[in-house]
Amino acid sequence: MKNKNFNFSFKYFLMIMIAISISSCSKKIAFLNSSVVPAARGDVQVHKDKNMNYVINVHISELAEVSRLSPPRQFYIIWMVTDQDITKNIGKLNSKMGGISQQLNASFETVSAFKPNKIFITAEDDASVQFPNSQIILSTDSF
Repeated sequence: MKNKNFNFSFKYFLMIMIAISISSCSKKIAFLNSSVVPAARGDVQVHKDKNMNYVINVHISELAEVSRLSPPRQFYIIWMVTDQDITKNIGKLNSKMGGISQQLNASFETVSAFKPNKIFITAEDDASVQFPNSQIILSTDSF
């Protein structure tokens, strides 16, 4: 009887571990080609943390300095469209040096209780803007 209970417990434990490992896997989504900054490339990685929040990591390379855009701007802002179709400003794109690096690389990480369905980047004059302007620099497809 003890052996039967052990086998059942082990199988149950194994199923839970598999479910946890599958749910904690990252989803990596590439940004689409940009008509505004054609050389820019990047991706977004999304995974759930132990608190069931969504961890969002953005990595960009070959991004133009925001002041060289037409019209020039002050900040690159990252936006998230949630699974409830709400658009939220989730932060400012930074490099290791605080802005965009000399190599034009940048990264960003945040945590959200909302499930992201799409990530996009705009250039703005105010980092705390609540609505994106119409010029989208980079965007993912819906995921």
